[in-house]
Amino acid sequence: MEYFLQQLINGVTLGSIYGLIAIGYTMVYGIIGMINFAHGDIFMIGSFIALILVVALGITAATPVLMLVLALGLVLVLAMALTAVWGWSVERIAYRPLRGSFRLAPLITAIGASITLQNFVQLSQGARNKPLQPLISGDFQLTDGGADGSAFIVNLSYVQILIVLTTVTLMAGFTYLINKTSLGRSQRACEQDRKMAALLGVNVDRTISLTFVMGAMLAAVAGVMFLLYYGVIDFYIGFLAGVKAFTAAVLGGIGSLPGAMLGGLLIGLIETFWSGYFSVEYKDVAAFSILAIVLIFMPEGLLGKPEVEKV
Repeated sequence: MEYFLQQLINGVTLGSIYGLIAIGYTMVYGIIGMINFAHGDIFMIGSFIALILVVALGITAATPVLMLVLALGLVLVLAMALTAVWGWSVERIAYRPLRGSFRLAPLITAIGASITLQNFVQLSQGARNKPLQPLISGDFQLTDGGADGSAFIVNLSYVQILIVLTTVTLMAGFTYLINKTSLGRSQRACEQDRKMAALLGVNVDRTISLTFVMGAMLAAVAGVMFLLYYGVIDFYIGFLAGVKAFTAAVLGGIGSLPGAMLGGLLIGLIETFWSGYFSVEYKDVAAFSILAIVLIFMPEGLLGKPEVEKV
């Protein structure tokens, strides 16, 4: 039971990171009906920006707690701002000029943008892994291991708490933004019918650009959390995390924000439990197999809505 609880904690933590990335996929798909395959590399850019800022500011585990909190907050804000520029650039260069073209053209340019970002980081930062010493240490021991120390000790680290709380806060904030603000109404209008939204006075180009920017900012948050949690990054993490986050978005229901988060949690849980109880080499096979089974019986995903064809 203790081992199960530990894997559950690990799975929720990993799933929270996947969920933040998956929201970017589902937001872009919901508003323009296309998949931004460069989104995983935007997440990777956010991780590298955070690492560069941490090194530049001289942040270490020995930094006083108050200064550490302020410094990490500054890193998070700057990483979100700088990564948002990359997200805006992808939309402006790879998507907007081809929005009226055939559907395959933006897909090709998105893949090209993904390869460009990967190679840019590889050339500028090198192909080797970039490690970071743990900045936030300490944990809660949920079990004591028994009197003789033979039982499994369940740990809940401060970093895991930070990741989950950050994810819950951002989900609540984005839910409010989509449902209660003028920007959210504009996004929902563009999702239903962009031409009609433009006729009603919605600035469609600006709304789509802001959607890309918001998705990039969430990816930056996920990148910072990934860096703090795992402590090592490389230029290729965007591809792997992006594929899994895209899988999570499809599993939960592409176009649904709660579905993206639910899918991310499920993918994280499947990976950790499969790695803990079976073979770690086949954890990706298990995740994609579950996706295939769900889509066979629920083609729109767990929380997705059937697409209604406009006549």
